[in-house]
Amino acid sequence: MVKEELYITVPSVFRCPISLDVMKSPVSLCTGVTYDRSSIQKWLESGHDTCPATMQVLPSKDFIPNLTLHRLINLWIQSSTLRPDSNSPRLLLATPPAISEVQAKLLMEKVERESCDDSLSKVAEFVSCCEENRKFVARFDGFVEVIAGVLKRKCVEIKALETAVRILDLILSENGVTEGLNKLILKSNQESKFLSAIVLILQHGSLNSKITSVRVLDSLALDSESKRRISDSQDLISILLQLLKTNNNGSLNDAVTSILTTISITRSIRSRLIENGIVEILSNSLTEKSLKLLATLSTCSEGRSAISSEPKCAAAIVEKLLKVSKRGTEDAVTVLWSTCCLNKEEKVKEAVVKGNGVTKILVIMQREGEGNVKMMCRDLVKALRAVCKDWCLGSYETKTTHIRPC
Repeated sequence: MVKEELYITVPSVFRCPISLDVMKSPVSLCTGVTYDRSSIQKWLESGHDTCPATMQVLPSKDFIPNLTLHRLINLWIQSSTLRPDSNSPRLLLATPPAISEVQAKLLMEKVERESCDDSLSKVAEFVSCCEENRKFVARFDGFVEVIAGVLKRKCVEIKALETAVRILDLILSENGVTEGLNKLILKSNQESKFLSAIVLILQHGSLNSKITSVRVLDSLALDSESKRRISDSQDLISILLQLLKTNNNGSLNDAVTSILTTISITRSIRSRLIENGIVEILSNSLTEKSLKLLATLSTCSEGRSAISSEPKCAAAIVEKLLKVSKRGTEDAVTVLWSTCCLNKEEKVKEAVVKGNGVTKILVIMQREGEGNVKMMCRDLVKALRAVCKDWCLGSYETKTTHIRPC
């Protein structure tokens, strides 16, 4: 028979503020705070001259045994222990919090001093545990700054960089963290160091780390200034495009496409992407994220020309119609409208007709309410009339009601 396991809660006063374990030899400092002897000895021997819990400077580093608390702990242990016969449940201490404030201060000091992956991994394990832990780190004074500082240092091991990015990714959703990091990283004239760390991860990191680092970067691009600073990094843009060309992982490609869309706010960055063959790359594997970027690129004449010149692009977009979300449909229609109606590219019109695009456009127009998408669909139907030799669109009325979505 499997023995039962009974979990009990340890009184907080029995736990050492440093280790969070039940104290074996409680001793008190002159500040009145009690610690386990081994824990406070390590603290003092490491060069600290403050009380870990209160951070008061210690006039004396002497400590005295807390005999009263020691007796209470022993009595509690004896009363909580059952005779170990075959029918007795096994008593286990309830799992303590993963980290205390004192431990947090110690970890911060170690990360700030060494940037070692061991200390960062402990923080990552802590924040990945639960929402409460993430809130703790986000609110702890100076903690986020220390983690972000790892990404701005030189000669940091790739594992430490990956772990630091993972921690930031986990706490970005906490109140005020994204805005604080945006100012700390992208508006402190140190963004080049941070972006260099991201490039290193994208070049040498694991797949998950690459996805995470791009996601963090995308989250921090909150305004036009931040987006411009990111787009100014030639090395970053080059490695992002290279990943799109050579990588087959859908999650990474979506993350890369998303950040490229986010930073494509100026004609210069859109032109740079177009010159580097972004339209051909996206056409090879079209996703909803790709449609969003193509719609952004189609706002400039260079983008419309590049889309029109890519043989597979229009056909791939038509194939996606009626298979994507409402937002994806809007992006797809925008690209087709830009190339067929603004640029009036005959070969794009032919590709749309050949792919049964007219029928799909009519269905979209029928199910859409009044708005930009319906207007663009009307324009597309008019533009495609001349190409549709076998279609009786001459008498088509834009208010037709007999067409139903398939």
